[in-house]
Amino acid sequence: MWETFIVNPLTNLLLWIYQVVGHNFGLAIVIFTILIRLVTHPLMAQQIKGSQGMQEMQKSKKWQDIQKKYKDDKEKLAQEQMALYKELGINPFGTCLPTLVQLPIIFGLYQAIIRALAASPMQLLNLTRSMYSFFHIAEIIPLNSKFLWMNLGQPERLTLPFLPGVWIPLLAIVVAVTSYFQQKLITPPAANPNDQSATMTKMMAIYMPLLMGYFAMTFASGLAIYFIAGNLVGIAQYAMLGKLDWKNLLPGKKTGEVKKK
Repeated sequence: MWETFIVNPLTNLLLWIYQVVGHNFGLAIVIFTILIRLVTHPLMAQQIKGSQGMQEMQKSKKWQDIQKKYKDDKEKLAQEQMALYKELGINPFGTCLPTLVQLPIIFGLYQAIIRALAASPMQLLNLTRSMYSFFHIAEIIPLNSKFLWMNLGQPERLTLPFLPGVWIPLLAIVVAVTSYFQQKLITPPAANPNDQSATMTKMMAIYMPLLMGYFAMTFASGLAIYFIAGNLVGIAQYAMLGKLDWKNLLPGKKTGEVKKK
């Protein structure tokens, strides 16, 4: 089922876009990312709604009273918090849903990239078996895996011309930076910095960009292209919805400061 419903469709979609854009696989990945973002846009809208609902709940007097009342009883506080979520119609997992939905796409895309950039006879045979019947195999294989200075089927390494033998993982750095910017720009400030959800959000804002950067450095550079394009498109989506707060990037912003509508 994984092959039938995830890897094969993604592989064929990439190959189709690759043909349309003149056999440029890097550009095909960028266009693919935009299409995925458009399809998952309703989930992003749900994420925004959930974030706003949680922000308003954090500022509500009722929640603040609950925190004071059960400050010494963490279990009861958690129960009351879930009850308040239910009362206000807030899904506490709504802000994580788009990321969870994209995880199989990310892993599927990685497998699709590796499969599409087949090199050995066995890999080529596996690729041809995955291709839909409307493709003319001779017009596609072998794929052009070169994009700028990269081989999209291999981890990216930028060699410094003035330091022979020294390289830097430039794409991994860009992935980590854009992931951090996106996380900071789209996350509303917490009304209570000591709240458990606020602490978790701060940790995610640090660890997730590092994790994405590690993936970009370790796996095929085509996946890093997907991460960067996805981050930039995500920021653009929030900007078009009027939900970005550029002040979130500034150090020392007061907690609880909310962007005025």
